[in-house]
Amino acid sequence: MDLSKELAEALAAAEAAGKYVLNEYQAFTPIPDAPAEISTHVDCEAQEIIVRHLRAAFPHDGIRAEEATASVSSESSRASRVWVIDPIDGTRGFARKNGEFSVMIGFTVESRAVLGVVLEPVANRVTYAAAGVGCWTQSGTAEPIRCQVTTQSNLASSVFVQSHTKPGAAPKPVVAAIEPGRVVETYSAGIKLAMVARGEVDLYVNDYVNFHDWDACAGHVLVEEAGGMVTLFNGEPIIYVGPVKRRGLLATNGLIHQDCLQRLSLSIAVKNSD
Repeated sequence: MDLSKELAEALAAAEAAGKYVLNEYQAFTPIPDAPAEISTHVDCEAQEIIVRHLRAAFPHDGIRAEEATASVSSESSRASRVWVIDPIDGTRGFARKNGEFSVMIGFTVESRAVLGVVLEPVANRVTYAAAGVGCWTQSGTAEPIRCQVTTQSNLASSVFVQSHTKPGAAPKPVVAAIEPGRVVETYSAGIKLAMVARGEVDLYVNDYVNFHDWDACAGHVLVEEAGGMVTLFNGEPIIYVGPVKRRGLLATNGLIHQDCLQRLSLSIAVKNSD
């Protein structure tokens, strides 16, 4: 499958949205207690920039996006080729002005994720991948560098990435179940998945019972093309068919994946028996 045109247009759309988002970010008044579900006018306009660009290049493709803007209809998301968009993933990071947010553009064919772009405007870095061509990252105008997941095979020495927690809070249940060697924190699922793909961490767990396609699609491709694995908690592949009930996402370097799945399944079994 030749996705060179799709990748070029996705990168261009992300760049255009990223420039707008960064300009708005610099003028934005911080909201220190911004909640997880916060959305701003910047999310909506960034999404429109992306949608307009992709619709011009691929008028027959479907669009599935986080914000309920006028240009996105549920009918278009049922096409065989669908763009999956999160204009600002990690809006808390945007609103709190800690720089931890990303522009995520994924692409699916017959409900399978085949292309992903994760742009970090503040870091001026983009990580991207397409099926069969690997995962790459580029900072500023530097040459792109091919990404590779870590070779860590010992969970006790692994690095786990999660969202920020309150100081002094007890470890999250998934962290307690997996028992990694170290935990690092950042907002944005896109950034977390890109960190796994770039080999900066060994695993990421999205433990929400329900998550949306745009929360995972772009980053999913990065991890797999960098040599890692992405599945649901039960080990099944993720099929991108629109918002549905799921039970968590696990992204790893592949070497620790089965061990993580086993520990997560035991943790869920214990919780369900309480």
